[in-house]
Amino acid sequence: MTAPASTISLEGVGYGYPAWAKNERPVPVLWDVELELGPGLVVVTGDSGSGKSTLLRVCNGLVPHFHGGRFWGRATVCGMDVVSTPTRVLARHVGFVFQEPEIGFVRGTVEREVSFGPENLGLPSARIRRLVADALEQVGVTALAGRRIRTLSGGERQRVALAAALAADPAVLVMDEPTSQLDDDGTRALTATLGRLAADGRTVVVAEHRLGRFSGADRTLCTADAGVAELEHPLAPERPLLPPPRALAPEAGAWALHGATVGLPGRPLVSEVDVAGCAGEVVVITGANGSGKTTLLRTIAGLVPPLSGRLERRPGRVAYLPQEPGVLLHRPTVRAEVEQTLRWTGTPGRADEVLGLLGLTAIADRDPRDLSVGQRQRAALAAVLAGGPKLALLDEPTRGMDGAARRSLAGALRALADAGAAVVLATHDEELADELAERVLHLDGGALRSRALAGGS
Repeated sequence: MTAPASTISLEGVGYGYPAWAKNERPVPVLWDVELELGPGLVVVTGDSGSGKSTLLRVCNGLVPHFHGGRFWGRATVCGMDVVSTPTRVLARHVGFVFQEPEIGFVRGTVEREVSFGPENLGLPSARIRRLVADALEQVGVTALAGRRIRTLSGGERQRVALAAALAADPAVLVMDEPTSQLDDDGTRALTATLGRLAADGRTVVVAEHRLGRFSGADRTLCTADAGVAELEHPLAPERPLLPPPRALAPEAGAWALHGATVGLPGRPLVSEVDVAGCAGEVVVITGANGSGKTTLLRTIAGLVPPLSGRLERRPGRVAYLPQEPGVLLHRPTVRAEVEQTLRWTGTPGRADEVLGLLGLTAIADRDPRDLSVGQRQRAALAAVLAGGPKLALLDEPTRGMDGAARRSLAGALRALADAGAAVVLATHDEELADELAERVLHLDGGALRSRALAGGS
């Protein structure tokens, strides 16, 4: 499908979510935005909560059709007026990949999910099969075709969501933080695929905090103060300084796996694991998508028993942050989430201390469901880390976070470790690993191995 010269056009577009429309928020998310986008690769960056996701959702009509609120100005995509065109019609031209891809899945297996779009277009069966096979191959998940969605890792789900969007052959492809859970190979494959799509004349719009991953973009936009500005020379963030190594008492064991095989029944992922962690130590686990990072974390947490071998853990509260932070957030405000944890744990202190440490003071009284993914991630972190857990297990904790939020997270985790907690992170974020880790453990080919820190520390 070929995109016209000006695929996306915003003329004086402004938008406020329903709470703002009722005068419950001081400013809208977008204000009188003027923007013209044609074929090519466009990267949108900006702080968490600055309007990146909102801008992207204008492109497929979720804003305002799904979210409601107040919308003004004129937005057209592929020549169609966003306000007057039903989202089901826009969806035929705009492929959209959510920052949390699991919310967009409607079928049980990978192949069925990827075929959903072309089937709804009423295409012939033979063409559907070709489109599905091509889409799976483009994003490198052909081997996953028969797998059930629920068995996939976060990174694998992101790639499947992209394949599902590509199978409908859209003129416009919009992706919200698509590399947040991808390993290095997955990121390289994704950027190569998007580059090819842009070169073929499609309009590809990507929201991303880490601009170095899309250094070949045709344009870079930044959302701030409810507006959208062009960045002529975007700068890659500086890598953090490595912390000095800390001496840890060998007797301060916090957790250990002895001769363990880790995985799900009938599907072992990692064998003969002998590893332990100390109080006050930050351990980072890396590895390719699907290598077993999440399952290893869940095993240490006691949520999944080892298939063989045994787990040892010292007494004390265990805090676990899953990849989907929304499953932890049920209270009416961010502050209420933290206060609930403090009550449950019987911990003295005020929620404001935890909120301030993670840079959440300004949004403490907001409903977590109204936050951006990065803000919601920090809210979930505040909720699980409040009360001083003895063991903190965090799965992709920087998902959707901007630079300031990542620095706040690093500071909070370092303070937690300094207070005597054992911290274990599963992440693809190499900079976070360099900044925090005393040890890096790498999953590869069903084995867990120690990996040298950058800089030789």
